[in-house]
Amino acid sequence: MTRINAPLNRRRLAAVSILALSLGLSACAGGMSHDRMAAGHAMDQTVDVGGSAMYPSKTIVANAVNSADHTTLVAAVKAAGLVDALSTPGPFTVFAPTNAAFDALPAGTVDALLEPQNKPMLTGVLTYHVVPGRLDRNDLMARIRDGGGSARLTTLSGGTLTAMMNGPRNIVIKDAHGQIADISTYDVMQSNGVIHVVDHVLLPQG
Repeated sequence: MTRINAPLNRRRLAAVSILALSLGLSACAGGMSHDRMAAGHAMDQTVDVGGSAMYPSKTIVANAVNSADHTTLVAAVKAAGLVDALSTPGPFTVFAPTNAAFDALPAGTVDALLEPQNKPMLTGVLTYHVVPGRLDRNDLMARIRDGGGSARLTTLSGGTLTAMMNGPRNIVIKDAHGQIADISTYDVMQSNGVIHVVDHVLLPQG
């Protein structure tokens, strides 16, 4: 993996380039609990994100490019060459920080990660935010219960995230360094997966 000569350590560099992922709204429908049935009614609805409507019938990337709140994420996905991968049927579960999650990062970090020589690092961070399969909030809660209070989620990068409860309905995600991210928006459905918006960047090991 290419190193970057700057006063930015590897962990902070990794934090910058997160996924360009969009927002839609819903949960899986079908004979389920009241919560899941109610969420299912949103399957055909749109949600305004970053000044644009997000459509559950569109892919993650197709929605993301229209959101003014996810311009950094879109740029990162394009630089990493992941547009095609995130446009496939999947499905994928994405834990997606918004632009606001990057505001406190050191100046120049994003630009450094977007440089061609740092593509391996960028790709590793982006795929650390993606879990195979479509896991809505109820699915995550079930895994946490079955795991005795936490659930290990294997990402596309091969790393592990840990999902835990924080209250009766709130889920938090812990990365490889013990940093906790809160989910601010759940069950944002896309044609090829589901997005959960998080308030911090998740960092892989190393």
